[in-house]
Amino acid sequence: MIQCVILCGGLGTRLGTLTAETPKPLLPVGGAPFIEALVFELGRQGIRKVLLLAAFKSEQIELFAANSPAAHRFGMAIEVAVEPDRAGTGGALWHARHRLDDRFLLINGDTWFDIPVLSLWAAMTDAPAEIVGAVALRQVEDASRYGAVTFDRGRVTAFAEKSPDALSGYINGGVYCFAKGVLDLLGPQSSLEINALAVLASRHALLGLPFDEAYFIDIGIPETYERSQAEVPAHQRRPAAFLDRDGVLNEDLDYVGSRERLHFVPGAARALARLNRAGYYVFVVTNQAGIGRGFYTEADHLDLMEHMADELAKQGAHIDDHRYCPFHPDASVERFRGAHPWRKPEPGMLLDLIEKWPVEIGRSFIIGDRETDLAAGAAAGVRGFLFAERNLEAFVEGILEAEAVRQS
Repeated sequence: MIQCVILCGGLGTRLGTLTAETPKPLLPVGGAPFIEALVFELGRQGIRKVLLLAAFKSEQIELFAANSPAAHRFGMAIEVAVEPDRAGTGGALWHARHRLDDRFLLINGDTWFDIPVLSLWAAMTDAPAEIVGAVALRQVEDASRYGAVTFDRGRVTAFAEKSPDALSGYINGGVYCFAKGVLDLLGPQSSLEINALAVLASRHALLGLPFDEAYFIDIGIPETYERSQAEVPAHQRRPAAFLDRDGVLNEDLDYVGSRERLHFVPGAARALARLNRAGYYVFVVTNQAGIGRGFYTEADHLDLMEHMADELAKQGAHIDDHRYCPFHPDASVERFRGAHPWRKPEPGMLLDLIEKWPVEIGRSFIIGDRETDLAAGAAAGVRGFLFAERNLEAFVEGILEAEAVRQS
């Protein structure tokens, strides 16, 4: 289970009276605490273990942790570690050192950088032993306000000072993955940026993953906080990629119902990672008549989907949600015998996902290996693409390139 740590201890003084009695991550944005949007994003990407590092008004953070709707929706465990006041970003981690996993994700509680966080996890999985962390880099047109990050062959080499001469470039996006060894550079009062990141860069022990055109918002000043009220809810409305499972994501071996029989098609994980990075919800919609025919159980199917999620996470990809239909007219299990509005070509599975997620229909599509998949998509109002090739990554890339032309 992957752990994500969220820094929640800042005072937010630039927001004046707004944060006089309220921690900045709890300020309302679009009718909910800003941090709720962050927890939602983590939850949909498969993160189930969250640690909030709190200081100012920590009891409010604890109340949020106990009542977060997103945490309940995704079955997430949220814990709170209370740091001494003014411990700094590094000190906050140091004081929580006994509650950190050997490797963990780290984000700020007052910013949202809309990237697939599992890509950093995957980068660390494959990294050489001397690598201690990975940072997401944000592309900006004017780096003079921030100080550009220099990197070479995927490793950060320096965090430059602010300079009026700086042009476009990459800056620190505030999303990280660290090995616990980063704590060796920190103390009870320390700065993550000064005491850890700068040192790791000088040692070439920090990976830098650039993200172009990913959405970013920092609610730390009045202007951006006001802007976030409309931007954050609007940005959570995304197009969806609906994918059939057997024959699209994995080889169709007839009634695949166990981990041993799961074999991804070429390019499957990279295709999903590409969709994740492009800002699509990724949904799997699959007829599972094997359950109705008694070849395997619903528990077997769910175990297989959990295994699929674990394998995809290792490669930096995730599935946001999935629906399955065990019904079949000739099912041997009586309770699954007969027609059902979720069985493709009926659109029930797609319609249920569209109802429960903020989906932008106009840019959504379905990929299937049968005409029944495309018929279900058409009935739900989304375009369909018949997958009859071998490499899913190349197929998805072609769809996204055509969509970019269509939107231009």
